[in-house]
Amino acid sequence: MARIAMERSGEMEVFVRVVQEGGFSAAARSLDLTPSAVSKLIARLEARLGSRLLTRTTRALTLTDEGQAYLDAATRVLQELNSAEQAVSGGAIRGRLSINASVPFGTRFVAPAVPAFLARHPDVTIDLSFTDDIVNLLAQKADLAFRTGDLPSSALLSRKLGESRRIVCASPDYLARRGMPASPADLRHHDCLTFNFRRSRIGWPFREKDEDSEVVVGGSVQVNNGETLRQLVLAGVGIARLGHWHVADDIARGDLVPLLERFTPRDVERISAVHVGGGPVPRRVRAFIDHMVEAVAASPLLR
Repeated sequence: MARIAMERSGEMEVFVRVVQEGGFSAAARSLDLTPSAVSKLIARLEARLGSRLLTRTTRALTLTDEGQAYLDAATRVLQELNSAEQAVSGGAIRGRLSINASVPFGTRFVAPAVPAFLARHPDVTIDLSFTDDIVNLLAQKADLAFRTGDLPSSALLSRKLGESRRIVCASPDYLARRGMPASPADLRHHDCLTFNFRRSRIGWPFREKDEDSEVVVGGSVQVNNGETLRQLVLAGVGIARLGHWHVADDIARGDLVPLLERFTPRDVERISAVHVGGGPVPRRVRAFIDHMVEAVAASPLLR
């Protein structure tokens, strides 16, 4: 029985690595195996499960529905195994930690949390990179990323840090010039500032008369990060939809005015820490995630 369990965990790790690397050859290189050995192992796994997990063509490798279900389960099992081993292994927390976050969340939460973390773990070196673009953790060799909003299905492991309302807002100067929108439909006649990256949703979500809907908006400016969007809204250029934690201070000072709040009760974004699964999670990664959980829990801006 022990041998069977060991073989299964090995199959899981190879399968997860194939998905992460996007192919058999790349996975084989990262595992120091031959491509034929990886191919045989995946074939054996599929035969044992009685299901095809991967669809392979000359150009792409995609997961079947069964493959996605197995990937989700395998990453959880491997994470639990790694956690059990690290719980008893001890050892110092050290090494280089590469962290990615959006510009607003990074400057507001991540950077301020670094000094206390380094005080606890002086043998860690931190490399911070703040961008609102989605970073491929494997390609960029990043250990950890903090992301807002819904997460697409992937081989990454995630941990929820908190959540925050999204606020539609504008400056008093803009509202004096253009008027106050009374309903979501009124936004079609306003200058609504949006993001220019492809993952950005086309419309803004609202709930009206017990029905959910999206209002397609547009305006004079599109940007690639939330902080630039905030600065433009403060300057009176237009209306924007931003995280409450990002603009709470501006609203408290009266520099921004929240709009249409009775139509946005469900407009909430999740904030998560994500990292690569399928292998041992470095202690420094786990330690920083735990540290950020504490930092977020202490903030009145996130729940």
